[in-house]
Amino acid sequence: MPSILTYLSASLLYGIAGWYFWRAMRTDTSAAGAVPNVRLQQYVMLLPLLVHGLVLYHAVFMDNVLSFGVGNAISAIVWLTAVIYWVSGFFSSLRGLQNLIAPLSAIAAVAVLIPLLLPSIHPLAHAGMTAFKAHLLAAMLAYSLFTIAALHAVLMTLLERRLHHSEVSPIFSQLPPLLVMEKMLFRLVWVGFILLSLTLLSGIVFSEELFGQSVPFTHKSLFGFISWGIFAALLAGRHLYGWRGRTAIRWMLAGFVALVLSYIGSKFVLEIILNR
Repeated sequence: MPSILTYLSASLLYGIAGWYFWRAMRTDTSAAGAVPNVRLQQYVMLLPLLVHGLVLYHAVFMDNVLSFGVGNAISAIVWLTAVIYWVSGFFSSLRGLQNLIAPLSAIAAVAVLIPLLLPSIHPLAHAGMTAFKAHLLAAMLAYSLFTIAALHAVLMTLLERRLHHSEVSPIFSQLPPLLVMEKMLFRLVWVGFILLSLTLLSGIVFSEELFGQSVPFTHKSLFGFISWGIFAALLAGRHLYGWRGRTAIRWMLAGFVALVLSYIGSKFVLEIILNR
């Protein structure tokens, strides 16, 4: 397991990166004609992402077993979310979203320390199977994309409210128009929905082969299928009835809450409350 100093170093680097992005964002919006140094901003975020990734790798793949408790799961989801946002900065059409790196860095600075507070107690069974690792990767990517979509939905809500005020916060000043952000939101939901479908399908296959029953009735499976149904209804409503705006955002956030209760919630109950 990585040392406490390594965890603290990753958290500190995120804090420095967040401070830099916040300062750069305020400078760019207050100085007339200021041009942000996008390449430098990308490199500033690279170091904490690398250190966090190394911390996660050594914490999860510990002593030739897969240790993936609730602390490591939260840390991994936040790390993947930050990586996806970081990569989006290389595309000119998405650079307005880089304003979100500052608050995301603050979240990551806390998330990287959570495994210290909530350490993994029991290694995952059947972790040596390549197919199981692919199943876990698809699940984490789905979580990360839906996390981004949820942040996106909250941001759209705040932006819509801010449009009714003359003074706009620096974090909203360079964002794409609401219609563009809405299209991006549904692209995230579509990709996340496909990954979630693969996760649930592969989970059914694993359950059938290992336990002799296709879908065991557990907290995890129940909320997993509830979240899948909510996202399916959202995409169907968008296609058939043109759902958008607040209606789409409410469905999106409801599906995300169910998804969080599915995996993180079940792990928290089992590992922290029941100590199993």
